[in-house]
Amino acid sequence: MKIKMVIFDWAGTTVDYGCFAPVDALRTAFSMYQIAVSEKAIREPMGMAKIDHIKAMLKMPDIARAFYDVYDRNPNGEDARRIYDLYRVVIMQSLAQFSTLTPYVQECVAWLREHDIVIGSTTSYTDQMMEVVTAVAKQNGYEPDACFSTDSSNGYGKPYPYMIFRNMEKLGVAEVRSVIKVGDTITDIREGKNAGVYTVGVMEGSAEIGMSKEAYEALSATEKQKRIAKAGKRYLCAGADAVILNLSELPGLIARLEAKAG
Repeated sequence: MKIKMVIFDWAGTTVDYGCFAPVDALRTAFSMYQIAVSEKAIREPMGMAKIDHIKAMLKMPDIARAFYDVYDRNPNGEDARRIYDLYRVVIMQSLAQFSTLTPYVQECVAWLREHDIVIGSTTSYTDQMMEVVTAVAKQNGYEPDACFSTDSSNGYGKPYPYMIFRNMEKLGVAEVRSVIKVGDTITDIREGKNAGVYTVGVMEGSAEIGMSKEAYEALSATEKQKRIAKAGKRYLCAGADAVILNLSELPGLIARLEAKAG
């Protein structure tokens, strides 16, 4: 079976090495609501629609306890909505600076174009947020054929499969077995598996590793391998069909899949 479409995630996969824009914005939004949250807690539900992401965080025991200490009650849906509203304001102020392409995006996209593979994308950002991200990405040489946010799927973001299906519908791809989803979070993996497509986790620059390019490159070879192995194991345990170090390895993976299929 020929691969006809690759669907990329955005932050942590094709832009924003380390996936820091949502981390910084969520930390600030919770702080404005008088709740201190750790980076680890923020990254745990990464990839979900942000209102769902915030709700998931508010259910975490440490955060729920901190909330109770401040407000003398348990958090509710209205609290999640207010924090989300703060998040939306904060992230719009910083998205452009976090929209730099990750390594090998341009080379990978060029290869896909040469092999007549269309390019879709899904994101937990809103359409308004993506206007900023896609504009910067386009200036830097990356423009997928389709981009769908949770705004296009009645608020059902990852891990629901509907944004993947919207990409397939728009670009005229009928068979899920001819589609590859590439992402950097456990939620991306679950989205791909729920859609029934071949699903790939990318490690360098991912939310799973959660480090800036400079910090990652400063690690020893042993420490890099330890973090890569941990991220890869989490992807595979979540159901990933394959893991790659970075996008430079995607063309080779596709070539092997097509050769194996005959």
